[in-house]
Amino acid sequence: MKRLPLILAAMFASAAPAFAHVGVHAGVGSTASFAAGLAHPFSGLDHITVMVAVGLWAALKGGRALWIWPATFVGVMLVGGALGMAHVALPFVEPAILASVVALGIIVALAVDLPVWTGVAIIGAFAVFHGHAHGSEVAEAVSGLEYMAGFALATATLHALGIGFAQVAARHSLRPLVRVAGALCVAIGVGLYAGVLS
Repeated sequence: MKRLPLILAAMFASAAPAFAHVGVHAGVGSTASFAAGLAHPFSGLDHITVMVAVGLWAALKGGRALWIWPATFVGVMLVGGALGMAHVALPFVEPAILASVVALGIIVALAVDLPVWTGVAIIGAFAVFHGHAHGSEVAEAVSGLEYMAGFALATATLHALGIGFAQVAARHSLRPLVRVAGALCVAIGVGLYAGVLS
């Protein structure tokens, strides 16, 4: 279990630097399939970090939060995606996404214990921006439903990775590693904001 920090670091580092939003930069086909949606969250540090952080925080809280918080992120993200596909404007989408990386990292690093429904509000607020960014990339010529379904499944998988890491750490009396992972999330967010990471 001494390898747990290395596994998490490798998971974060393995994502190739890429634009966070493929549809804007890579063309119509990139948001027209289930496979593209499934692959997309693994293509950028912002997505990986936020989604894993939600899982880490849910595991720290435990109880109902273990499933309510990840389910909230996925559900509200899909609502945000629908808003984006409908061209409903939201302000500050990119800054909100970067803020979510740092804020959720801080919450995990400090092991902030909030009521379940307060956590739902925080996670939902960030999720709508993540969903909107991706929904707005979907070309008008395609429905985007397959892409969003793939994106939702990948998001849930990343939440599960965060939960799994935290639970394994707790079982082996390494719970502080979860907070270290939160601090790593903060560092990644700051790096993204500063342009050191992409």
